[in-house]
Amino acid sequence: MASILISLIYIISLSPAIAGISNVESDIDDLQTYMVYVQKPRHGNFSKEIDLESWYHSFLPATFSSNSIDDDRQSRMVHCYRHVISGFAARLTAEEVKAMETKNGFISARVENTLQLHTTHTPNFLGLHQNSGFWKDSNLGKGVIIGVLDSGITPTHPSFSDKDMPPPPAKWRGKCEFAGGAGCNNKIIGARNFYNLSLPPIDDGGHGTHTSSTAAGTFVNGANRLGDANGTAVGMAPLAHLAMYKACDDYANKCPESSVSAALDAAIEDGVDVLSLSIGLGPDQHKEFHANAIAIATFKAVKKGIFVSISAGNWGPRTFSVVNDAPWMLTVGASTTDRSIVTSVQLGNQETYDGESLLQGTDIPFEQLPLVYPVTKNASATTNCPPETLKSIDVKGKVVLCQLSVDPQDVLDAGGAAMILMNNQLIGDSIVAGSTVLPHVRVSYTVGESIKAYINSTSSPTAALVVKGTVIGRKTAPQVAAFSSRGPSTVSPGILKPDIIGPGVNIIAAWLTTVEPITNSEYTFEIISGTSMSCPHLSGIAALLKSAHPDWSPAAIKSAIMTTADTVNLEGKPILDRNHLPADLFAVGAGHVNPSKANDPGLIYDIQPDDYIPYLCGLNYTDQQVQGIVGGDVQCSKVPSIAEAELNYPSFSIRLGSGPQSYNRTVTNVGPANSSYTSQIVAPEGVEITVQPNKISFTEKNQKVAYSVTFTRTKNTGASSAQANLSWIFGQYTVKSPIAISFI
Repeated sequence: MASILISLIYIISLSPAIAGISNVESDIDDLQTYMVYVQKPRHGNFSKEIDLESWYHSFLPATFSSNSIDDDRQSRMVHCYRHVISGFAARLTAEEVKAMETKNGFISARVENTLQLHTTHTPNFLGLHQNSGFWKDSNLGKGVIIGVLDSGITPTHPSFSDKDMPPPPAKWRGKCEFAGGAGCNNKIIGARNFYNLSLPPIDDGGHGTHTSSTAAGTFVNGANRLGDANGTAVGMAPLAHLAMYKACDDYANKCPESSVSAALDAAIEDGVDVLSLSIGLGPDQHKEFHANAIAIATFKAVKKGIFVSISAGNWGPRTFSVVNDAPWMLTVGASTTDRSIVTSVQLGNQETYDGESLLQGTDIPFEQLPLVYPVTKNASATTNCPPETLKSIDVKGKVVLCQLSVDPQDVLDAGGAAMILMNNQLIGDSIVAGSTVLPHVRVSYTVGESIKAYINSTSSPTAALVVKGTVIGRKTAPQVAAFSSRGPSTVSPGILKPDIIGPGVNIIAAWLTTVEPITNSEYTFEIISGTSMSCPHLSGIAALLKSAHPDWSPAAIKSAIMTTADTVNLEGKPILDRNHLPADLFAVGAGHVNPSKANDPGLIYDIQPDDYIPYLCGLNYTDQQVQGIVGGDVQCSKVPSIAEAELNYPSFSIRLGSGPQSYNRTVTNVGPANSSYTSQIVAPEGVEITVQPNKISFTEKNQKVAYSVTFTRTKNTGASSAQANLSWIFGQYTVKSPIAISFI
């Protein structure tokens, strides 16, 4: 199984100094793909794509390595961009880039970054039911186009049948690059490959098929994985259209920045309504927004009215690990559902502990077998099961206890009959089911420690694995996943990230036809985990909201999702983290998505694209850097820049010192015309929070009212951070804003 872990004020000159001549001896191995940013032309008609390409090509060096300079330039050009940036991607040497810097209109160039790829029951878990409620009100997302950037798609999968699907909207301008167009229909209305322009956009690993069907797969009865999670598989927006933009290689877990930018450029041109991106930079690759291709491109999408749902990353529970943290994106973390695929460990002392496993085959040892865990030569216990330790002890025919860092193949090669995989202390009690090359069960750190204690208590420990299968009703759900990336944002800590969490643990959705290695059984649905899985849930929910409220802006949809989010689990207690403690705001953001409530939020916090300019200037970006993001002429000296927390965002993230701080917000009434809301504050010890006015009234829909919030530190409690909540309450409506406070 594939790894889951998945501008131009320029003047043209034809002089040789400007055209550039590269050295015929340049080594082809020195070529790298560069993202080249150039200014927009002051004059000229660029309504035709060929005109803009000719301008971009003028920046490329002429060479003697080809009989035709034009052919060589064309081979060097990787992508020309029309919407997402003013510039292009090209294969160049460092010397050629240096020469390019002398050309009028050149801004900058850098080597491209490489990004990574980051359901039968989840609709019911989220309160979506066929022929009733929000699904009915939103018409199942009918008429909305979701653009998915991923590893391709499997067009023959039943999840992409176009039965009962309407034709694409008249505005659709996309292309189908399957052979003869035979993979597209009224469900998959477009499919293109920007990772390899010479191949069709077929999914090579399963990731893109999974995310696409999660967002908008049609109803498929009897979906399961080898009998587990059996039911009717369906995406969040079953009547929405899909457009696949292949920009990644699933097996290599590689998404070149140039390909991602080209895919986004095409999606904007084609006319998608929602963008779903389960990709991003790694946790140590944080980039300022002006140097982040996804941030720049998605801003252009939002300017066109396109909603952007994007994964937060799988680097939790580390703090400051969240990626894709621009405020115009909906940054999605991952949570559990109330469904488990349970296999239990029964110890020789009759103690039984539940774990999870996707391997429910006939070779699971139901009888008691000897239980061991490796010991190193110096007799210190280890649960990592390195190959040298496995070879030094007898594990043949035994159940082996190991930590997650083990390679299961090593245990199999050593003769192990089965394996108990225990979490390490950092991951705690957050379990992600999986399949390996031998029977196994994954257990929490707490359970693993109990099993170790049992092993140390007897001279002949034994264990058996007991398959219980699919179990629904876990009351601690939703629980934030340990792997889900945490805030604060490194680039903009004044914006609370992630924004929201949604189902991302043990999610079943469409997959390539796969043969399970032990039972030799075929299956076409797979259960995998990641923020890659939670993101398309929110993409589909955004499509439902877009269908129900076609006049809402991307920021309005985002606000509706955030201010109506659930902050408690199924048993009415705070959402928990991996250690069964209340999860903080940098793990859950506004909370867990509640689609039905988001359809009727009462009030929204709206943001227009130009509203981000004072915010970007407030980040101390240069005029040129802000222009590169927003795509227009900006002079920050003439813009009243604002603090990050002053952006009209549905949440707050502030750094509070000894003096008071005040921030303003404006809410728009999308509920009953005549309504009056009262503020409610839940403040932490040592902080006073006041709202002015504390009551706001409306007499018509779409009316706007402003208020301010003042934070004052009243005493030093010794804490480095705290959290609070502001709610506006009217009848059935509770419009919530989480508040993260860092003390300075």
